[in-house]
Amino acid sequence: MAVQDIINYSYQDIFTLSVVQFEKACVFSKPEQVNEYSIYWIKKGKGVYNIDFENYEFQDNILFFLSPGQVFSVASEEIEEAYRLTFVRDFYCIQTHDREVACNGILFNNIYETPFVKPCESDTQKLKFILESLIEEFKTSEAAQYDMLQAYLKQFIIHAVRVKKEHHVIKQDAETKLFKDFSVLVEQNYKTLHTVTDYAGRLGISPKSLTKHFNKMGTQTPSDFIKNRIILEAKRQLIYTNQAVKHIAYDLGFNDSAYFSRFFTKATTKSPLQFKKEY
Repeated sequence: MAVQDIINYSYQDIFTLSVVQFEKACVFSKPEQVNEYSIYWIKKGKGVYNIDFENYEFQDNILFFLSPGQVFSVASEEIEEAYRLTFVRDFYCIQTHDREVACNGILFNNIYETPFVKPCESDTQKLKFILESLIEEFKTSEAAQYDMLQAYLKQFIIHAVRVKKEHHVIKQDAETKLFKDFSVLVEQNYKTLHTVTDYAGRLGISPKSLTKHFNKMGTQTPSDFIKNRIILEAKRQLIYTNQAVKHIAYDLGFNDSAYFSRFFTKATTKSPLQFKKEY
């Protein structure tokens, strides 16, 4: 996207709305690590985006959500109309609102599912109205602007959650709850806890029982889940830090950097240095 084709509205560098309206093909090859919570609404356009080293193809009217730390790049895109909302945790904390609107793990911090949400026509009109209200508020300098902007952002997120729940199956059974509890624990502890036994103990069940629950869901094993999260963070650090492989290994809980290199190579078929060089 060319800078001159983007209109930016910003509030104190903590909340920004970008409006994109042009018709050009564009290709980005350099991945970037996301530093803020981001909502993209590609209202009209098509392309291929790479999120956390996976390619996702889209065409017209899709929403997707990125959390800090995720890796994003554009493989190809041709956009006529799009919007991007970015905000920091201090402006709107996803974790705080998780119980209220269930956005944590459904929209954000969900690195294990396809990130796109596709609204229907009526949902599109509601989201458009919220964005138009946001733009109008950005242009004013009235009292309590912070509160108004936050309220509109919350409305947008709540409606996106409703769209996701209406058009995508979100299970609420025991296996699904256990999966989410397990994934949250892994997200919090993957740098220090590497075994299924570690997590099963904290969930109050046996490793064998945890594996059975995962088998019922037809998903990857708990062991693979933990391994894949470690590998994802290793990839991120290899690309976006200047740390030596041994320091990345130690940060991820490996006392032996040679063992970490074998672990990474087995999972990706490339050594850490090969992977870093390719990107």
